[in-house]
Amino acid sequence: ETTMNEREKLLRKLSAQQFAAWETALFLNTHPNCDEALKARREYVEAANRLRKEYTNTYGMLNHNSAEDGDQWQWVCDPWPWDLD
Repeated sequence: ETTMNEREKLLRKLSAQQFAAWETALFLNTHPNCDEALKARREYVEAANRLRKEYTNTYGMLNHNSAEDGDQWQWVCDPWPWDLD
């Protein structure tokens, strides 16, 4: 039996929120005036942003999009995302 560690759980939560935000955006392409969908998308995006920040603070950057923070290009600094177990 394989169990997920805390890092994997956080990544799954983040992935779920990003997926929900993306799918809601696709729905809004055909239903642009749906207040319920607009509200849901904002909530998914906010949740994803919080989870991304939590992940970055705990485990490091997921991608180069947040590499501009600080006084150097952080993306090339160890550890790389795939180096973490």
